[in-house]
Amino acid sequence: MELEAKFSTEEACRMYLARLRWPAGFRCPRCGAEKAWPVGERWECAECGRQTSVTAGTIFQDTRIPLPVWFRAMWWVTAQKNGASALGLQRVLGLRKYETAWTMLHKLRRAMVRPGRDMLTGRVEVDECYLGGLEEGLPGRLNLEKALVVVAAQEDGPGIGRIRMRHIVDASSASLMPFVRESVAAGSVVHTDGWLGYSPLESQGYEHEITLLTGKKRFLPN
Repeated sequence: MELEAKFSTEEACRMYLARLRWPAGFRCPRCGAEKAWPVGERWECAECGRQTSVTAGTIFQDTRIPLPVWFRAMWWVTAQKNGASALGLQRVLGLRKYETAWTMLHKLRRAMVRPGRDMLTGRVEVDECYLGGLEEGLPGRLNLEKALVVVAAQEDGPGIGRIRMRHIVDASSASLMPFVRESVAAGSVVHTDGWLGYSPLESQGYEHEITLLTGKKRFLPN
């Protein structure tokens, strides 16, 4: 109810975005002037006449979806405790097309990644998993029709701290090492199983700690 009261119109949403974009007041990107007035969906500089959109360079740029709908989507996505789905977003917003909800959700997820975020440090466990369940008759890393995701989880006392995830094409070192280098700070302790795809870790500047898993077959990709 509070969301609807504050952001029920395009104008209210744009004014809010303007306050976020220029917290210290408007400043023209061309001449640096600080005085402007709204002209439709844009702000026009009082000095040089340059028009600037508050949505330029954001996930809202060139969108045909009304901003109040975007704001409802943001509220719903961030309010879910067990994750948000495109199907759920479509139902909540009353969207006709599933593809619209899917696109909105993925844009919001990309926007929620903090730029320049810190790398994981300390002791980090790295492992992969298949999403979608096992394929009958295919063990371990030979599940060919599922999505393979690698996860790095930073230890935080007895619990789990920050995490990083990425979809990878296979479990080879060529796929695993770039993810580790971009997610875990050099010098950290990286804990993995005995999969050979992790064997280059020490040469990459990490302390490699291995826990061997028994009773499971391991296969190198072709």
